[in-house]
Amino acid sequence: MKRFYKLFTLSVIAALLSVFFACKLEEKKYSSPAGYDLNNPEKFNMPESLLEISGIAFHHDDADTVYSIQDEDGDLFRQAWGVKKQKHANFSEKGDYEDVAILNETVMVLKSNGSLFVFPFAEAVKEDIEDLKEWKDILPKGEYESIYADQQTNQIYLLCKNCKDDKKDQSMSGSIFTWNAAKKELISSGQFAMDLSKLIATEAILKTGLKASALSRDTHTGDWYILSSVNKLLLVATADWKVKSVHHLDSSIFNQPEGLAFDKERNLYISNEGDELSSGNILKFKYQAK
Repeated sequence: MKRFYKLFTLSVIAALLSVFFACKLEEKKYSSPAGYDLNNPEKFNMPESLLEISGIAFHHDDADTVYSIQDEDGDLFRQAWGVKKQKHANFSEKGDYEDVAILNETVMVLKSNGSLFVFPFAEAVKEDIEDLKEWKDILPKGEYESIYADQQTNQIYLLCKNCKDDKKDQSMSGSIFTWNAAKKELISSGQFAMDLSKLIATEAILKTGLKASALSRDTHTGDWYILSSVNKLLLVATADWKVKSVHHLDSSIFNQPEGLAFDKERNLYISNEGDELSSGNILKFKYQAK
């Protein structure tokens, strides 16, 4: 009889614990920006060569072909959506490459030290890119992982991930350049900043700041979308860099979010680095109009 009561007690405890943890899991809900469901992606697993995929981009927002980089080799990768096999064009030696943007017919790759590698899109189909220019020391000293190219204005936005003054001011700063395609020139066109003090005060982000890992823009609304791998979140801001909403990301879906892009159908794409247990991937979130 004692054994029966012991087994009965253990089964009751197990049942109660099961209910408790089920409730806890149910309580943990992850919000999404309007028009998207970040909890239900279409997943595209990457080949081994893109285990450490970082930035992603589309040519004229056409998602048929994905262009990407990874943070070790100076290669621009390209592959059809849903097809693992990739081809690549080499533009530089090994290094820490973080993001890529395609501005009309020009490709721009951002290195973590703020250097920018620029070459014609037509070169992307070659094994080795010959018509290459590198801009060094154009940004304040710091660490950079985010670039966005505006197809209409020819302006390039670069976010600082880790800059000394940003931590002190509880802000996130960035620089703007204008690309003169005819002369192949970058023209400095100003700076911008986002106030992060409220997010830090409410512990929505770490005290060390947002630590942006990717930047893109919904051209239909003008809203900025900023990804942070360190904080595991997606932040939406207005056109003038005011925080609009913050969406924490489910770590079981987003292993290490590093890249961000929209296609012409307003679908949202987020790339994730892989690790010893999982492949790198790109997650697609279909836009759902109200």
